[in-house]
Amino acid sequence: MRAILAIDQGTTNSKAVLVSEGGDVVARGSAAVGISYPKPGWVEQDPNRLFASVCEAVNACLETMPGISIEAVAISNQRESVTAWDADIGEALGPVLSWQCRRTATDCERLITEGHFDRVQALTGLPLDPMFPGPKFRWLLDRLESGRRVRLGTIDSWLIHCMTGGRRHVCDASNAARSQLFDLKTQTWSDELGAIFGVDTSFLPEVLDSSADFGTTLGFAGVPDGTPIRSAIGDSHAALFGHGAFTPGDGKITFGTGSSVMTTLPAFIAPRNGITTTIAWRLGGRPTYAFEGNILVSAASLPWMANILGLADVGALVELAATAEAGGPGFVPAFVGLGAPYWNSDARALFSHINFSTTRAQMARSVTDSIALQVHDVIAAMRAQSGGELGALYVDGGPSQNRFLMQCVSNLVEHAVIQCEAPEASALGAAYLAGLSIGMWRDLGVISDLPRSTHIISPEATDRSALLNTWNDALSRSTLRSTPVKCE
Repeated sequence: MRAILAIDQGTTNSKAVLVSEGGDVVARGSAAVGISYPKPGWVEQDPNRLFASVCEAVNACLETMPGISIEAVAISNQRESVTAWDADIGEALGPVLSWQCRRTATDCERLITEGHFDRVQALTGLPLDPMFPGPKFRWLLDRLESGRRVRLGTIDSWLIHCMTGGRRHVCDASNAARSQLFDLKTQTWSDELGAIFGVDTSFLPEVLDSSADFGTTLGFAGVPDGTPIRSAIGDSHAALFGHGAFTPGDGKITFGTGSSVMTTLPAFIAPRNGITTTIAWRLGGRPTYAFEGNILVSAASLPWMANILGLADVGALVELAATAEAGGPGFVPAFVGLGAPYWNSDARALFSHINFSTTRAQMARSVTDSIALQVHDVIAAMRAQSGGELGALYVDGGPSQNRFLMQCVSNLVEHAVIQCEAPEASALGAAYLAGLSIGMWRDLGVISDLPRSTHIISPEATDRSALLNTWNDALSRSTLRSTPVKCE
């Protein structure tokens, strides 16, 4: 059997799957990564452990299918997380600064005060927020000893460096587009942005198409040396591609620690209304653009609430939530501030509209509703700006398999969502891109026709007004700055 080895390197674990010519996942493997929180708001990972988890996942996957012919390697990776390494000996020089990390909040505030917000957003499609990497690169550089030749990169470039024995320093356009140093219109690293963030762009990788020649393997996890690496793409973009969302207006919602809402565009549109413009993927030198809304905390609030309520697991929490009507207390999951479409680093998580009659079920329901409410606000911002119709809307990620949660989403956005049984949407998207590069699949039409097991959840007629009013009031409270009363 011929297959693509697709790696999905995520925030909490790394996965490896083998994808056959028929588009089926025929083997799987996974390994935990590990995250550390050295200070409040700081989130980082060990780059060596991150790559070791990829190797473990690949070995676990290949053990179940010995003798398979690996035609190419494909990479999907967590975005906006960055690291640095020595250009001469390949040694990691710092931690991976996670997309969740808020350590550069003060730097972002300074850049905004200096008047850089509009220009950065115009060139990159991204706001000045600690989620994005521009200031993170500078933070890493400030802590390196002088005299070293440095390489900076997104996670795909670090993985490719490791997989090729240090021979390649490359990334794809979708990851470059999330770096805050890449000009979306010229498709090049921007010296102007480099000057704003204090980053020498010569340290950055060569930018390739999402389906391209990224080098060949050398000493990588039981994969034969010389195996071509033929795709790299950010995980959210990969999921969109994996769903076959190739028509402008098509979109997907990936649910996980946070959530990503992404819809394809017919052409570049400068962002506003709190959403971002990005490169979904680039093929043949031509970028496909997309709107995206990055929600910082989504399903991560579920185990937190399950633990507080003394429930066995997230499944028990969702079951309890389903017994309560919508429209009770409000809950804002601003544990690390708020992302799209609000972008408020000072926001804090809270419950509101609680009284003596509030039940455990209502508390659980307010937490599950917060997942759908944040999606509602992002979709509303996209609709207001695009002027076009929302097309097919796919959902993926672990929580997408829960019918109750997805019905809440469909009801609030007043649009059908397409539930996909395959949990490996990001890995499949990366595999399809690699398959295009080596001719396993001829074109996008062939990929669109690959069999997919889906279920459509249509919106139910409900009165959303009370729920939305409570949510909007809770949002305003979570972002309110006030001076504490001093007791004499």
